[in-house]
Amino acid sequence: MPCLHIITNLNLDGVDTNPVFSEVTTAVSTIIGRPEKFVMVILKSSVPILFEGNKEPAAYAEIVSMGGIDSEVKRKLIATIGTILQSKLSIPRTRFFLKVFDTTAFSTKSKM
Repeated sequence: MPCLHIITNLNLDGVDTNPVFSEVTTAVSTIIGRPEKFVMVILKSSVPILFEGNKEPAAYAEIVSMGGIDSEVKRKLIATIGTILQSKLSIPRTRFFLKVFDTTAFSTKSKM
């Protein structure tokens, strides 16, 4: 189950965020190759963020998934989610940072 957690310094009170949830869910599902019903999206707003020395609109996101993430998928996720945030919330793509974590990349063997 991929989980995308987006944090922004924008105040989204009164903003219709349904299009953001819908487009991001579809994008993650399509790019990672998992059904939409298994994609979790968390959107947290009004978090103080200082980026490039200023507090202009910015976003930080983390995505955690069990498999399905390689270098090409990372590039697609960054570009697509950045474009969605720019078109729906006016957050410039240059002020968006995505941390990608694939839980299967660090599998360990049991010593039992």
